[in-house]
Amino acid sequence: MPSAAERTRTLVQSTCSAVLLVPGLESARPEQLSPEARSVGRDGDVFLAFPAASPVVRTATHAQDDDLPAVLEITDVAPVSVPNRIRGRAWLSGWITCVPGVAEPGHMMLRLELGEASVDDLWGAERVEPGAFAEADPDPLVEYEADLLQHLHSGHGDQVRSLWRLLGERREAAGPDDRAVPLALDRFGLRVRFTHGRGEGSLADRSFDARFEFPEPVRNVVGLRRAMHRLFDAAEE
Repeated sequence: MPSAAERTRTLVQSTCSAVLLVPGLESARPEQLSPEARSVGRDGDVFLAFPAASPVVRTATHAQDDDLPAVLEITDVAPVSVPNRIRGRAWLSGWITCVPGVAEPGHMMLRLELGEASVDDLWGAERVEPGAFAEADPDPLVEYEADLLQHLHSGHGDQVRSLWRLLGERREAAGPDDRAVPLALDRFGLRVRFTHGRGEGSLADRSFDARFEFPEPVRNVVGLRRAMHRLFDAAEE
């Protein structure tokens, strides 16, 4: 399974929504606190691009000689419609400073020096040490995950549903007519949410997640395609 540091690094370098929470800016609108781009430096610092006129940049500029604490909060929402759509959150706490001359015209780059981090997602809640975060790599599928899940859901729904045959002892908890939605995808495997009931939002619904591991971690989309074919073939045997 991916480590907590890898999962956090993946969220930071994904397209998940994020806000930078800074003391004194509690009344700012969420879109004013949302960076337009995120990246991670070699030492684990997180770089955030904001419009130069944003309240975050003004506050950081005025506090250049002081440590300005901030928390980057990332919210991961499933790219397909499922019950309980939020897949996880991550929090990165530290201190922000301006990095002049790096961003595009009209923008300013802020550096978040990481002090501590934590993640609470489909794998569980864990703390992440700054050193582990700096050394971790994002999942190689992060750039494509949303499109891949949407493709699996719209183009291979029957095959995804057929995976209930691989549930073993949990097979009785699902059936061939249950709704099955691909929920998350990484280099280690696929997670599917099975829902039984009258429809999404019904009190009669009951949902559970099942994880289908690949024989070996995949490195790219080509390897993923082979792993998915093997998984679907196993469900048809």
